[in-house]
Amino acid sequence: MQFHKIDQDDVTFFKSILEEKYVRVDEENLYRCASDETEDLRYLPEIVLQPGTTEDVSSVMKYCNEHDIPVTARGAGTGLSGGALPIYGGVALDMKRFNKILNIDKRNFQVTTEPGVITQELQEHLKSEGLFYPPDPASKGSCFIGGNVSENSGGPRAVKYGVVKDYVLNLEIVLADGAVIWTGANVLKNATGYNLTQLIVGSEGTLGIITKIVLRLIPAVKHDLLLLVPFRSAVDACAAVNTIFLAGFTPSALEFMERDALEWSMRYVKSTGINLPDDIAAHLLIEVDGNHIDELYRDAEAISEIVQQYDIGEVLFADSHEQKEMLWTLRRKVGEAVKSNSVYKEEDTVVPRAELPELLQVIKKLGREYGFQSVCYGHAGDGNLHVNIVKGAMSDEDWNTKLPEGIRKLFVEVVRMGGTLSGEHGIGLVQKGYMDIAFNDVQMNLMRQIKHVFDPKGILNPGKITPGP
Repeated sequence: MQFHKIDQDDVTFFKSILEEKYVRVDEENLYRCASDETEDLRYLPEIVLQPGTTEDVSSVMKYCNEHDIPVTARGAGTGLSGGALPIYGGVALDMKRFNKILNIDKRNFQVTTEPGVITQELQEHLKSEGLFYPPDPASKGSCFIGGNVSENSGGPRAVKYGVVKDYVLNLEIVLADGAVIWTGANVLKNATGYNLTQLIVGSEGTLGIITKIVLRLIPAVKHDLLLLVPFRSAVDACAAVNTIFLAGFTPSALEFMERDALEWSMRYVKSTGINLPDDIAAHLLIEVDGNHIDELYRDAEAISEIVQQYDIGEVLFADSHEQKEMLWTLRRKVGEAVKSNSVYKEEDTVVPRAELPELLQVIKKLGREYGFQSVCYGHAGDGNLHVNIVKGAMSDEDWNTKLPEGIRKLFVEVVRMGGTLSGEHGIGLVQKGYMDIAFNDVQMNLMRQIKHVFDPKGILNPGKITPGP
């Protein structure tokens, strides 16, 4: 597919519908929108547009559709699958001006927000109203809620509360031709026609541009307790996850961290708050929450007893707000810590929870076979393991030729275990070449046909999810 290269006539038109200061062709903005947090990839857009209203987005899309100009929506740039990279140039549609919380409906436990609101700021604002929006990705302090919807993000508390899709009721979107629609209704149950809302969630900007989001909320919880459990075997740590659930407990978070993950994170944030004996191979970070503190203490003590059947070290009960914050900071900074150590690739594997021990063993076996080091951590309660593959001493040739073979073998094994390619980071650019492992030709053709219905000219975030524009 051939796309139109932006010329001066196009720039003149964009300046006629947006203020000139929101039409950017300067090097700083082009480079800012050329990359995200995915490896070291960089693709320059030809122009950065910063709309402020749905009408602005509609006008831009109508023009781009008529003139065959590719458009890639841009949030905060925290993505890990290359979903926001403008690989065909064209327009980077920077959504940072869509930064308002429009309405909080306490009576119905709903919030209407624009997509450029930072997730943590939304959560904290809702908490002050006694309301709770649970999904909390590691980048919650910087990522946009619109990007979370586009990637169907999760986070540590998904194990108890679910992921973004479980909270989206309705979306205002702009289609490729500039048409504006609402995808659903602001109700908890909706059996009226096809579920367009859930089709847009996780579609990575390939079907429409999100301009408003209606989320369901729940009452805020009053208390939480946090435990850090050290294991002398990483496989045991993975096995203990399902043991906790089989005993009848559902933690609000259950995170796995290999030794290297925690050690690198401690070094990255310059923390000495955790004792890390030489014989400890991995940790589980376990949170329970609720409204009755006595019940939480009973649950925490019971979970502590359950994990005693494994070869563990001394369990740490975080007994202050500061200690909890320190532990969560260490967990949330693992990705940044790994990135600061070496060139790396991150795979977002997910399997049924009981298969986690086997998954970890497969990862380490492939590492030995292909000569790579892996640092594993993630949302063990969901079976979602982030596999950071570190280049380290690997040659460039092995990194570029042998490693993709190893990753393909990993995904084949993940699918064999009943899992799939991504739990929360999305497919974007870097995983689309593996989609044939998870889907057959019939399934892939259905996806391509859905894309064509929404975007006949293929201008919306081309080159993502499915092979081809």
